[in-house]
This record gives sequence, structure tokens and C-alpha cells, in this order.
Amino acid sequence: MPDQVDADFLRDFRNLILTEVAKGKKFIIITGGGKLCRRYNQAAEEIKSMTNEELDWLGIAVTRLNAEFVRLLFGSEAEGKIVLDPKSFDFAKPVVLAGGWKPGSSTDLMAVQLAKNIGGKKVINLSNIDYVYDSDQRKNPAAKKLEKISWAEYRRVSPKDWDPGLNSPFDPIASALAEKEGMEVVIMNGKPINNLESYLNGKKFKGTVIS
Repeated sequence: MPDQVDADFLRDFRNLILTEVAKGKKFIIITGGGKLCRRYNQAAEEIKSMTNEELDWLGIAVTRLNAEFVRLLFGSEAEGKIVLDPKSFDFAKPVVLAGGWKPGSSTDLMAVQLAKNIGGKKVINLSNIDYVYDSDQRKNPAAKKLEKISWAEYRRVSPKDWDPGLNSPFDPIASALAEKEGMEVVIMNGKPINNLESYLNGKKFKGTVIS
């Protein structure tokens, strides 16, 4: 989630998901912590030295609050409780919401684990970037977008280790599991919402496919 609650985006997102649900599709939605999580972490470390586990628990709490908020937006179409453990959850309703799990486990990893447990092979990562690039755009204006890459190629352009607050298109531990399970991960901008709609309906879209 961004700095402020983006009601316009959430309205569009909700409408799209419910439209797809009406076609018979089901979704597991995992919410991240975003800038709010990083702000809590920064503020905490200005006051005292924090362990990675403590920072993780802060982030997990933020993701769970975000998940509860989004779950309420889907009303009766969503399961009555957010998922806190990827090994144990109900999927009777068409929409399931999940937040963070435990220290050392990112929401990216949670998404891959949940997909694995239901036999899913596709994970969509909505963020504020259009593509994965071959180098850091902030440092290299000539960085090239990558529209379709292998997991081996992705590892070459992404951080090797995960830590709380890591700013990376997809966390390296989650990437390793997704590769092992033969999953496709799509990195795309959450805006405009019709980009996600295009992907869900097999049309041309803007984003990076990792497989």
C-alpha cells in the first residue's frame, strides 16, 4: 500500500476482481507494507537499535492491517479471516486475503507458498514499476526494460539476499521457491487498472514475465 490510502485505486481494483469472480475465477490477495512499514522501521531505529526480527514483526503487523482493510472491502465475497499461515487456510469464498507470516518470510514468499499449497502456477506482483530492468534505473538512465526473462536472468539483476525493508521487484528467497515450483511471476504496475485486466484476460499488457 502507498503512503496514503488510495481509495480510487482500491475501488477500481475491487471492481475488477469482482468482475473476474463473476466469471468463476478465485483470487488470493497478499498485501504488503509499503512506505508505512519502512517509516515505522526508520522511526524505531532512530529510537533504539532494532534486530531484524523486531523489524520483521513491525512489517508483519502493517501487512496484516492492510489485509484486514482490503478483506472488509470485499465483504461477503471474501473469507471471514485473513490468512496468517500459508499452511492452513480456507478457500471456500472466491477471495482470500493474506498478510505477512513470520520473521524472515516476506509477503512475496507468502504469495509463492500460498500458490504452491493450492497448486497455483502464476503469481502477479503489483507495484509502482512497469517492468524489471537490467540495472537500477535510479542510477542508470539507460537501463533496459526486460519483458520476458528466465529465473536465471532475473537472479543476475536482483539482490542476492533478503532483509526487512528490501526494495526489490521480487524477493530472492521467494524467487528461488517460485523457480523450483515452475511458477510464472509477473511484475507489473498496479496502475492503470486496465493493465491488470488485460493480463487476466490474456491480452497484451505492460510488465515483466519471469519463468
